[in-house]
Amino acid sequence: MTNPSAPQPTREVESPTVAMVLRRNARTRPDHPLLIRDADRLDYGQADRRSAELARGLIALGAGKGTSVGLLYPNGPAFALAALAAARIGAVVVPFSTFATASELREQLVHSDVRILLGTAHYRSHDYAQRLTQVLADAQITPDGRLYCAAVPQLRHVVIDENPTPARHLRTPDAVRELGRTVDEAMLTALENDVDGSDPLSIVYTSGSTGAPKGAVHTHAALLNHQRDLNEIRGLTEHDVLFCNSPFFWIGGFAFGLLATLVAGSTLLCSDATDAAATLDLLESEKPTMTNGFAASIAHLADHPSFPDRDLSSMRRGNLYPIMAPDVRPRDPELRHGMLGMTEAGSVVLISADESDQPEHRRGSFGKPAPGFETRIIDPDTGEVVGNGVPGEFCFRGPYVMQGYHKRSREESFDADGWFHSGDIVRGDADGYVYFLGRATSMIKTAGANVSPAEVEKAIAELTGDTAHVFGLPHPDRGQVVAAVLTVTDPTVFDETALRDTLRTALSAYKIPTRWAGVTPADIPLLPSGKVDLRQLRKVFE
Repeated sequence: MTNPSAPQPTREVESPTVAMVLRRNARTRPDHPLLIRDADRLDYGQADRRSAELARGLIALGAGKGTSVGLLYPNGPAFALAALAAARIGAVVVPFSTFATASELREQLVHSDVRILLGTAHYRSHDYAQRLTQVLADAQITPDGRLYCAAVPQLRHVVIDENPTPARHLRTPDAVRELGRTVDEAMLTALENDVDGSDPLSIVYTSGSTGAPKGAVHTHAALLNHQRDLNEIRGLTEHDVLFCNSPFFWIGGFAFGLLATLVAGSTLLCSDATDAAATLDLLESEKPTMTNGFAASIAHLADHPSFPDRDLSSMRRGNLYPIMAPDVRPRDPELRHGMLGMTEAGSVVLISADESDQPEHRRGSFGKPAPGFETRIIDPDTGEVVGNGVPGEFCFRGPYVMQGYHKRSREESFDADGWFHSGDIVRGDADGYVYFLGRATSMIKTAGANVSPAEVEKAIAELTGDTAHVFGLPHPDRGQVVAAVLTVTDPTVFDETALRDTLRTALSAYKIPTRWAGVTPADIPLLPSGKVDLRQLRKVFE
């Protein structure tokens, strides 16, 4: 990778806040939609007025600059309004996963010091009101409505939409807005004016696929300026409609989706429909111009009987290939630049503006470092920068990187020179493009050689069409051996010998799995984040 330490150029440094950006859009385009979710629509003027009402309610509950405000909502207007309300008074937005169990809710409430939790009572099969009642079983309530609970000592108020079983410790949003009428608008203005771009905007938690989730602290200016730069690269403007299915509680949906839309003055489109036809109707009627998110989550739309007759030609850019028009789909997704995003980076750190099919030698590229990032690829053992084509750990630093992990020292987040060590193993080429190989913690060391599980999984998929999950298993002589679990319809029917023979055309002998197992899709264990639980999957070999 040529000159890996060179910083990518950034524009003139600005210090925007969410309130500044929201007020600008509400003033210049009040009737333009900010967010559309199925039948729900929220324009910029409404977002300004309604978030101001809620912000005054939060002030009445004691919120102000630095107060942690938790959000427990699926994608939609309620999340957006709550985030805007908290951010405009300098409170810190703390999104909660809609997958969270009662235990996980309690742990994050405690760790993030949430004082006020805003959320929905239920979502699909999840009953959050019941889970919160379980968490707050021993809560005491003061005459003025504050709660005190040893299990979550910082929490004082819980505000829940449509609470089906009213409890004395749960307020409603309408009640909070009514309470906000007691707060003068001048107080809201004063609090907004006291917020600076250098103030924390959010604590966004990692998905925790390899360990305990960590809360990355990001400021207003870092997240907003980062999205401004990324919008220029991907061409997101005020004229666009972005269809995004990334959850708002993760950095991709929150920053690269919601905040990016706010910065651009564009429209964010999302769907909560369980009926594929309803989602396809939405796409046809709203005509998104760009897409972003998880292709696997929308692949079922392409299987709907009506799909061939749908006009989805408005979508010209993005990565939701299964539902995009044939003339903009790649002939092979591996020949399109991917993107590498991280919670710690405030969303995307590797990206390319070129969305055309790439030459074969660039297969698997994740693009180049985004503006504002210095990057380097180092040997994890020595810390020395490696040469082109040599696998190493991806490190970065710059103004858009998180301030650090909440409740952790800076030394636990960065090295002495300010570099964040991502734990991702990548390689770079002479043109500056970066290729993701896997997590450092997932690398398999067998008889002294390093094996990337991602490389083996990719070879299996390309040569056999099967989905595989590859990891290392302990071995007394070799340290580890390579093991593969295939997702198959019938676990009793697959030929290990034939699989090994097939892989010899693509992989060195030491990379070919020596242990094999088959598991049906329904039996693949998953984490609450939806990622595969490799710890549980390893048990098929016990």
